[in-house]
Amino acid sequence: MKTWLLVLLILSLPVHASSDEDFTGPGERKFPADYRDIDTRPEPGEGIQKYADDGQVGAQQNFGVQPIPDNEIFSIVQGDRLEYQTKEGNEIFLWDIQAWTGTDYDKLHVESEGTWSIDEDDFEEVEVELLYSRNVATFWDLRAGVRHDFEPHPTRTFAAFGAEGMAPYWLEMEATAYVSDDGDVSADLEMEYDMLLTQRLILQPRFETSVAFHEVEEYGVGQGINGIELGARLRYEILREFAPYVGISWERKVGETENLAEREGEETSVVSLVIGMKIWF
Repeated sequence: MKTWLLVLLILSLPVHASSDEDFTGPGERKFPADYRDIDTRPEPGEGIQKYADDGQVGAQQNFGVQPIPDNEIFSIVQGDRLEYQTKEGNEIFLWDIQAWTGTDYDKLHVESEGTWSIDEDDFEEVEVELLYSRNVATFWDLRAGVRHDFEPHPTRTFAAFGAEGMAPYWLEMEATAYVSDDGDVSADLEMEYDMLLTQRLILQPRFETSVAFHEVEEYGVGQGINGIELGARLRYEILREFAPYVGISWERKVGETENLAEREGEETSVVSLVIGMKIWF
């Protein structure tokens, strides 16, 4: 009995009469009288505009031409390595600093690297570079400029050409070729990788090598690969701008450069304990 009552109740409900007007296609829909299409540039395949257009109709109108942040000029001073090295008794202080100013695409760099002998109380090596860089791909810049070596004597000046950037898997790389004022050609390669043990504790393996295409015996440089440097530095970022570190560094001269060093009675393989800090502002 209850089942029959439920069926009769359902059948007695009003039924909405459908018509073709209720199922119109996208092109037949009825829009309000004041409806209009909005130009939402860029269209597919069109390049992204650097500035918003004053005359653009829609949500972006009436706010003027707004610069995108990549048109602004930024500056930074950074000390990648400010450190003391034991050098197996020949203690030194090493610096590797740089400063740049410019946009995301064009920058002017000033960089300096060198060592101070604590035992001899004098500079061993001092080099300064002035470089212009241009961003040519995501994470990659081409660079060109000049380098001057104030130490050792006699001083030398180089033309510099290279690239700097980040390879896959966050490997930071810098490769630079040099041509001296005497026509001697050489090149340097540096690679670093930051391994985040925690958000503040970071282990950084580092590799550096150099190669010379001409022998320059006066400076103890042989033709071919001159040497390699392997190191690891464990830093703790107390602040993002300040991070003390400890580590170890191994340097080895090879090839003709090793032969020249042995002839002068110099060490060809040195292991150093490292204490230093990394800063930027």
